[in-house]
Amino acid sequence: MLYLGEKELRAIGFHWRELLGVIGEAAGMIDQGEYAQPLKPYLRYGNPDNRIIAMPAYIGGGIHAAGIKWIASFPGNLTAGLPRAHSVTVLNDANTGKPSAILNTAMASAIRTAAVSSLMLDRWLASRSPEQPDQRNLRIGIIGWGPIGRIHFEMCRSLFGKQIDHIYLTDIRGVNIEDGLGQERRKEDYDRVTVTEHWQSWYPHCNVVITCTAGSARYIDTPPAPGTLLLDVSLRDYQLEAIRAIRSIVVDDWTEVCRENTDIELLHREAGLQAEDVMTLGDVSCRDALAGLTDEETVLFCPMGMAAFDVAIAHWFFKQGEKFGIGTWLD
Repeated sequence: MLYLGEKELRAIGFHWRELLGVIGEAAGMIDQGEYAQPLKPYLRYGNPDNRIIAMPAYIGGGIHAAGIKWIASFPGNLTAGLPRAHSVTVLNDANTGKPSAILNTAMASAIRTAAVSSLMLDRWLASRSPEQPDQRNLRIGIIGWGPIGRIHFEMCRSLFGKQIDHIYLTDIRGVNIEDGLGQERRKEDYDRVTVTEHWQSWYPHCNVVITCTAGSARYIDTPPAPGTLLLDVSLRDYQLEAIRAIRSIVVDDWTEVCRENTDIELLHREAGLQAEDVMTLGDVSCRDALAGLTDEETVLFCPMGMAAFDVAIAHWFFKQGEKFGIGTWLD
């Protein structure tokens, strides 16, 4: 099998336009039922905040790949100077079951997460202002500057840089912007970026809010400005009153996301939200479900994380490694 670590993934490169296309294709396959994905189990022991999750899946179509991601999330690691998440993804040949690759890095999971966000953001933008694709009207706020926050920052600047008016960054542990700029840093990289101590200072003025935190306590207690896209990546950031009035809600999979104390489960439990009340990412990407919304309509996107997307992204890196001779072949 081919072994790929973070160094190898960085050597292949994060080609965000291609990764967006991979997620778009995978979303189409899921929408057509060309996938298999059992409900992922959570392994817990000792500290209930810690969990290790098994995420097996098959994705069909032109991807035609099977595998499993095994990801550990230990929030307390951060206080010890360790990464919160560790993960390994194993790919199998979809025809024979033979293991074909192993990606030993949590970076693959972070890339998948940002690529899914990119599809949602791309479709949201297309529904709002298709006649002015290069207008600088995006004001993006990111809460959380761990690996997920940094890679969302990179994705947004790479794919939507021409449309970004400003990006605001906030983390309770502080933000070193150079952590998200890569090796080649230019003066313009620092333009239109502001680091703030409190998210409240920019929250009312942003039209895209991305939450990438590791905490378990809900802290956002204020409804967003009308017309905001909430990319609720960390899933447990909003108090009920902040999101109760939102009517346009998108999930990747209702069964997956309506559990584990997510904001969707909160709305289901406390406000009566049901599966028929939400849109899926397939509705958005395959049927332009956002097209009928006004620019004043707020949209909440809650992605629990589809194992099929992880397999699709891992398969793309595997094929790139094969193509360019990157990685180590293991006997």
